[in-house]
Amino acid sequence: MTIRLIATDLDGTLLDPQQQVTARTRTALDAARAAGIEVVPVTARQPVGLRLIAEQAGFDGWALCGNGALGVHLGTGEHLFEAQLSVPAQRKLAEALLQRLPEAVFVSVREGGETFVAQEGYADLADFNDHKRDPDSMVAHTVDQVLDQPSLKFIVRHPDTDNDELVATIRGLGLSGFEVTHSGAPFVEVLAEGVTKAWGLARLCTHLGVAPDEVLAFGDAPNDAEMLAWAGHGVAMADAAPETLAVADQVTGTNIDDGVADVIEALTRAPTTHPARTTQTDHPGRTTQTDQPGVGQRPGARLR
Repeated sequence: MTIRLIATDLDGTLLDPQQQVTARTRTALDAARAAGIEVVPVTARQPVGLRLIAEQAGFDGWALCGNGALGVHLGTGEHLFEAQLSVPAQRKLAEALLQRLPEAVFVSVREGGETFVAQEGYADLADFNDHKRDPDSMVAHTVDQVLDQPSLKFIVRHPDTDNDELVATIRGLGLSGFEVTHSGAPFVEVLAEGVTKAWGLARLCTHLGVAPDEVLAFGDAPNDAEMLAWAGHGVAMADAAPETLAVADQVTGTNIDDGVADVIEALTRAPTTHPARTTQTDHPGRTTQTDQPGVGQRPGARLR
């Protein structure tokens, strides 16, 4: 399999627990780029959060933000696409959910991810790492103000309900017109119908002339599952969510162990002083070795 594009999640996958890019991971990413492979961050973050680590990772080209809803070029600022959740869809969802969970609060992320319209009370539940925004900067709005314009991403949060339960509750409302997922952060994310990381990645790859089987994808959270299933070779982190592990072709180490670097080093034969791990938890039907052979070449590299 020839790999021409690497699509990688950030938090819990590429970034270490301090949300930084390790020197080893940066070396691996640079080796992939030197082999002619496009490296694309695919993240639930908006551009404001991606910019915090873009220089560390060497990201200056295409990126997919908002769980695939926004395709943006980090160098030129060009927007390839931006998918909006409609006002009727988010209003119906909010009204129905408040009947079951009256303490739920909402945020509308708008205008290419730059505008953050938070309901009054939301800032009290948030910290900086949730959205890479200072909660003190979150101006309080009424729920009607949050719902009155389309959203690139519509955020739902409840002080006493965990993500999996909240996702199940939203899906159980029997409504249509949206997608719902979560990335491990303490809230769930609602997008326009059909929009996932896989949807955004497919659109970008069409633009770049890259086929699905030329894509290597990394992820750990439930919102990465569709992307790993779509890609020619999907790699889950060892501590990934069950639904993400279930669709992966390979399981690598955790972000603590530079699991992404393990796979890219094998793909590009990048020199490394770190011994490759050769055993992982067994997942039937998937590769359980992190030192898969690969031969660096231009453009792209082969994954066998």
